[in-house]
Amino acid sequence: MFLTISTTGTPERPATDLGFLLHKHPDKAQTFSTSYGTAHVLYPEAGVERCTAALLLEVDAVALVRRGKGKGRGGAPDAALAQYVNDRPYAASSLLAVAIGAVFSSAMKGQCAARPELPAEARPLRVEVPALPARGGADLVRGLFEPLGWTVTAEPVPLDVSFPEWGDSRYVRLELAAEELTVSEALRHLYVLLPVLDDAKHYWVSSDEVDKLLRAGEGWLPDHPEHKLITSRYLSRRWSLTREAMERLELVRLAETDDTEVEEIDNAVDEETDTEEKPVPLAVLRRDAILAALHASGASRVLDLGCGQGQLVQALLKDTRFTEIVGVDVSMRALTIASRRLKLDRMGERQAARVQLVQGSLAYTDRRLKGYDAAVLSEVVEHLDLPRLPALEYAVFGSARPRTVLVTTPNVEYNVRWETLPAGHSRHGDHRFEWTREEFRAWARRVAERHGYDVEFTPVGLDDPEVGPPTQMAVFTLAAATATPTATPTAKEEAA
Repeated sequence: MFLTISTTGTPERPATDLGFLLHKHPDKAQTFSTSYGTAHVLYPEAGVERCTAALLLEVDAVALVRRGKGKGRGGAPDAALAQYVNDRPYAASSLLAVAIGAVFSSAMKGQCAARPELPAEARPLRVEVPALPARGGADLVRGLFEPLGWTVTAEPVPLDVSFPEWGDSRYVRLELAAEELTVSEALRHLYVLLPVLDDAKHYWVSSDEVDKLLRAGEGWLPDHPEHKLITSRYLSRRWSLTREAMERLELVRLAETDDTEVEEIDNAVDEETDTEEKPVPLAVLRRDAILAALHASGASRVLDLGCGQGQLVQALLKDTRFTEIVGVDVSMRALTIASRRLKLDRMGERQAARVQLVQGSLAYTDRRLKGYDAAVLSEVVEHLDLPRLPALEYAVFGSARPRTVLVTTPNVEYNVRWETLPAGHSRHGDHRFEWTREEFRAWARRVAERHGYDVEFTPVGLDDPEVGPPTQMAVFTLAAATATPTATPTAKEEAA
């Protein structure tokens, strides 16, 4: 990855002042270690009239894989080679933003002990990034940088110059020019907006990322016309963190309007005596709805199909009415995390006899899954490609054939109520589809009719009168007259 920052000057105000501002001497080439590789700072040119500082980041692909977070349910098993062969060594991303924060930390804060008057001085600046992933294209690049005072040149990079008919790639060659801007402001703009344009972070996004965003966005983010998109993308669309950041940004805007401090506005509630009820997370509401349906069915032996990291299995274990619980998932990584969550290695003998974690694919029939009272498919079906659904249907309803089957899945109609979810996007990057209420009910009724089940539908979460609940649940009950399967697998199911 490569980035340059240039400025111009005069004999009275030499361009080499950039060295003081960046805390890096123009006559030296310096090297710094980062979590993901090695950063080099050098000056291709350093004169009175023009000075350019370059940041080169050499990414260690192995370190990136070892430290990186997985995607999807239990990791990213479909991307083994792509973890090593990708654009990260060449295209500006969150890794370059991390390097900027580490190498130019004092410059970002506007600190210069040798020349304390310099950081506050605005100067002509030019930034060049040869390869920048831009999910949203050149228009989004301009929409993010132009409101901050930059003149933007974003040239799409063709997929292959030899084959222009292939069109452009998702990368642009970026040039930013500003007549009057401080170095601190420029670095903070880059620190936030580079990962926003890439729309991906290559490290775990925790609650301290909100503080980083607000520190880097001080003075410009609250009033930016795209502050909602910036906040959501910077925080990897984690809705809880995005909501926290948006609330804090609103306090900043109110404080600026009233010409007061944020602390003076945010003192209306005494935290020690605050009794306001906080909203219950949707994941908790979903587990409560599943447990209630299982109690109503009278089930004691339960399958959690696609158990992920074991949250539902853990809830089932706390209820002694469930005497046997089996968690099934295709991902060994997810099962390992579930095992740690449940503390299976330290569990008492009687408790351990109630639970089992099994690796298996729901696209195949499995004799181990037969004979159970109930099976739960919680937020699972939407992670399968639609052509694979018939195989899952037969494996669960035709082969395993529990007395009760619970299926929960997102209601895509409710997505408009998520302020931080861009239009047309799924709630999770691994979702292959998301159904409307009518689509889900039509699918469930077809499955029930084909395999001899009755089906009822239950909303999970607030049932909005216009768009319905955030999660929809189907409760399948084996019809009394159906003791054996009424359907045989199709040729496609047998092939699966």
